[in-house]
Amino acid sequence: MPPDPAIANITRVIQLSVAPVFLLTAAGTLLGVFSTRLGRIVDRSRRLLERLPALPPERQAGVREELALQFRRRRLVNTSITFATAAALLVCVLIAVAFIASLLHWDFSHPVAGLFVAAMVAFIGALLAFLAEVLLAVRSVRIDH
Repeated sequence: MPPDPAIANITRVIQLSVAPVFLLTAAGTLLGVFSTRLGRIVDRSRRLLERLPALPPERQAGVREELALQFRRRRLVNTSITFATAAALLVCVLIAVAFIASLLHWDFSHPVAGLFVAAMVAFIGALLAFLAEVLLAVRSVRIDH
């Protein structure tokens, strides 16, 4: 008995959506990394803010500089989170559109391709913002010999 064409079509769509699911997994993993970094930045900022009033005025300037650095790092991590979340959402929409188009026998190849490109652009944005945050963090570390 030959396979049902509708089942064969859905099977093909499932196979095609495996690649975007890997992108979704990568975005989810990166969101976990970004959240951890954000938590560390917030914790460090809170500790600095708690210490600030008790410090003598000549040491407060250094703490304020570090707080400004933490603010820039937090902004970059927030940007990374925004881009990674957008990428994940775009991948979800892409998969949904692919399934709906398959079920309705519509040619949605251009919107699906556009969604994939948009997801990749958002993913690249997340990685670039993350790279900027890491470079900023590394530059700020002072190792005295």
